Amino acid sequence: MRTSSMAVVMRGRVLVGAGIVVLCGCAQPLPPFGVASVPAVPAGKARIWVYREYEPYETLGRPYIRLNGAVLAVSEPGGSLYRDVPPGAYSITIDSIGRDVHQFANVALVPGQTAFIKTESAQFWESSLTYQRDTFYTRLIPPRTAEAELARSRFYGGG
Repeated sequence: MRTSSMAVVMRGRVLVGAGIVVLCGCAQPLPPFGVASVPAVPAGKARIWVYREYEPYETLGRPYIRLNGAVLAVSEPGGSLYRDVPPGAYSITIDSIGRDVHQFANVALVPGQTAFIKTESAQFWESSLTYQRDTFYTRLIPPRTAEAELARSRFYGGG
């Protein structure tokens, strides 16, 4: 092979390799998200964090998260968000075809309190030989555990 032909082949290999790095997402990792970078809970309010770990082998479904039946947000794989709410009792549910016992979280919040809710899934809970339906859950998580998991999430906003 001539030198110019070898250079073209090598340049092509470098470009293909660079494309693989970009496609796999290895080139630019998301900046770390820290709970410390979020403003304090406003006076007279409580805060509810909702997050979901990125588990592509489980499901990439994006069901609605509901707060006392009203749509709060979409559950994003690997995403997190918070909402500042009036103190009170809340049922945090997530749209799910499958039904299970103790599937959803309930919290009673006082002013200044923060609750961490993790959404989880079990894709084989509702299944047979011919179909499977995602079953989603909401779980109240201790703050220390939640903050470590939130650090790995993509932040989708608050307020």
